[in-house]
Amino acid sequence: MDQPKSNGPSRTKPGLPPEVRRDGEPGWAGGLRKLYNSVVDEPLPDSFQDLLKKLDDTGNA
Repeated sequence: MDQPKSNGPSRTKPGLPPEVRRDGEPGWAGGLRKLYNSVVDEPLPDSFQDLLKKLDDTGNA
């Protein structure tokens, strides 16, 4: 019986597509996490601050 040929050491778990790393995280996850964190770290625009203040004042009346 012929054995399948290996193309060298695999960097992923067997049976998973190549974009999945050994730790189980997809290759694109790091970039998505970086983008999410950059959005979360952005300051809230003044117009949003004003709107939130108006909503809080309306809720207390």
